[in-house]
Amino acid sequence: MSVIEGAVDVDVPVRMAYNQWTQFECFPQFMSGVRRVERSRSSMTHWVTGFGGVSREFDAEITEQRPDDRVEWRTVGTPRLTGSVRFRSLGDTRCRVTLRIGFTPRGAAERAADALGLVRRQVRADLRRFKEFIEGQGRETGQWRGTISGGQVEPDADRPPPHVPNWPTG
Repeated sequence: MSVIEGAVDVDVPVRMAYNQWTQFECFPQFMSGVRRVERSRSSMTHWVTGFGGVSREFDAEITEQRPDDRVEWRTVGTPRLTGSVRFRSLGDTRCRVTLRIGFTPRGAAERAADALGLVRRQVRADLRRFKEFIEGQGRETGQWRGTISGGQVEPDADRPPPHVPNWPTG
């Protein structure tokens, strides 16, 4: 398995960077290899990616998520991918975003791209584009502040539970 790591310092508060990262549907706006992401459940996403003429479609489960701290995931089935992104405050208006991706290259093209460092360069360029995206926006496009532990969604501390009306019976 190959492991790629990268980090970028972003000139926004850690809460804003984290909130934006939870908006997976926006990833195609700053990640060049991501074509589409859909969040089917709080802990499950569906991805369509492309790199070097190779397209992949897969599901990924969010295994850990802690607001303003980290998001960790792994694919369900193939291709085999794992990842984590961590957020660290560097003051009131600045933070560091650190991304770590583990993957097993499949096929000659993916092995060659990995060996030549092309995947590493793409990941680092995507982090720089994330920085430009969130700083340019000046605000997050949305947020999901829930907590996931062991793949299980915990109640969202930022919102009260939804109100369920008492319907009359009889």
